[in-house]
Amino acid sequence: MEQGSFNLDSKCVGVLPIVNRFLQRLGFTRLLAKYLPPCDKRAKMNPAHALEVLVRNIIICRTPLYSVGEWAEQIVPSLLCMGDNQMHLLNDDRVGRALDRLFEADRTAMVTDLVVHMVKEFEIDLKQFHNDSTTLTLHGEYLAADGHVERGKPTLVATFGHNKDHRPDLKQLLWILTVSEDGAVPVQFKVADGNTEDSTTHLETWEVLRRLVGNAQFLYIADSKLCTRENLHHIAKADGQFITVLPRSRKEDGLFKQWLSSHTPEWQKIVQYPHPRHTDGPPDIVRAVESPIPDTDGYRLIWYHSSHKRDRDARNRQDRILRAYKELDGLKAKLDGPRCRYSTLEGVDRAVKKILSESGAEAWVNCEIQQWQKKSYRQEKRGRPGEDMRWRRKVKQCFRLSWEPNEESIQAGVISDGIFPLLTNRSDLSFLDILACYKSKQPFVEKRHELLKNTLEVTPAFLKSISRLEAFLFLAYVGVTVHALMERALRKAMQDKEIKSLPLYPEARDCTAPTMARIIDVFANLQRHILSSCAKIAVQRFDPQLTKLQKDIIDLFGISPRSFVVDS
Repeated sequence: MEQGSFNLDSKCVGVLPIVNRFLQRLGFTRLLAKYLPPCDKRAKMNPAHALEVLVRNIIICRTPLYSVGEWAEQIVPSLLCMGDNQMHLLNDDRVGRALDRLFEADRTAMVTDLVVHMVKEFEIDLKQFHNDSTTLTLHGEYLAADGHVERGKPTLVATFGHNKDHRPDLKQLLWILTVSEDGAVPVQFKVADGNTEDSTTHLETWEVLRRLVGNAQFLYIADSKLCTRENLHHIAKADGQFITVLPRSRKEDGLFKQWLSSHTPEWQKIVQYPHPRHTDGPPDIVRAVESPIPDTDGYRLIWYHSSHKRDRDARNRQDRILRAYKELDGLKAKLDGPRCRYSTLEGVDRAVKKILSESGAEAWVNCEIQQWQKKSYRQEKRGRPGEDMRWRRKVKQCFRLSWEPNEESIQAGVISDGIFPLLTNRSDLSFLDILACYKSKQPFVEKRHELLKNTLEVTPAFLKSISRLEAFLFLAYVGVTVHALMERALRKAMQDKEIKSLPLYPEARDCTAPTMARIIDVFANLQRHILSSCAKIAVQRFDPQLTKLQKDIIDLFGISPRSFVVDS
């Protein structure tokens, strides 16, 4: 800003000094220097510098590729590992070409190198891992994303599949993430073709973790996609350990629910959780019992019963039945109307099955379709009918629709409300330990998926080059890892100093589990100002003024306030 003979240069500092500290400890600059192909001598900007800016943009404030340069111009150049004379060179073309160089690098080796260094640097415990996958929804046709070889490397296939964002009309890729129990830090990730079956990804992931740990003595936890005989036998044969959910498709599930109809399990109360939203609400009482129906492969099968899940299951069944009734009422009105378009019994039957299938009430509602004929007569010719008038008979196929609840099926559902099975080969763990490993920690992986999609805004992805998108997703993994490491460090420091909460929310409300997104907001207003004369001579410098809350946070991170006094 110019006024008179002076110029005020204002640049953002924000949370970048803290982010830079973690990227430095993570060895990100070293990683790029080691694995990126040699820079073209004709290039005005080193691709590594563009990637340094892009990864910080992903971590702090995700913007489209074409506006990364505009975002970087607002930041103090030295905080982006850039010189002031380089900022004007940063544009979407150079960032795109930097992604091309990253695609050509051995990203698998880069992930391994980064994780091995991270585990040592941050002393991450590798005794327990949690795995889950999600879909990355793409916008666009991605016709070239067909698995072709590009610059000597195979590319991914963007295609349709079981979309977890409920967008079956869009192509997708599969994002597979494994985090440590210690801080939910990502220790392995992979992006696979969009139609990859989740159950086929676990063996490769488990082998990568075994090489990382150096042995098989770690606990691997995943959802029901892990529960295939091939996966579990492979892990058990190698002396590995697992906890997973028994799928409903396994016969042991049906046999136990059938057994419940004539037996009463000896449930053991193992824990009582407070209501998640209402302090005066009823607690969630969890019980457990060893399965009376042994697992076919001899693993330990435990059934749990949750009072909150029982109530949710009952409400869900009632909602599905009511939805089916409402839609069946609509279909009945059409069948009884004067302009009904259903002319065959098969057509009505398909409509009924579609309603029950979409509402999920097939097992709880019985429908009956009755067919009858409605006869009508009309004159062949106009005029007053007489003795010689001929009449034409018209026969119309009509249908009556009736339905009633399937009481037997509903009663069987009531008996099994609130139960869920966990399968493991750990005989030394108690009911509560096994439940805690799955229920308390497994949702952390989903939190990392939420971080990837919402906070870092990786989806929807608009990069049209599949090779650049693969490179970009590697940087997104680095971004998720930095967020996780910072949250882990801050929460661990709070625990060590016996600090229960920080006033991070609006109106200084307490936050017991700080997230990186809130930390970014708290530091967003920090700026550096330099007042200079028209001869570009600095007259006065205004460094960021830290609030008490900001000082408390950087103290927990072990960072000096001098880190926010930047040179340029």
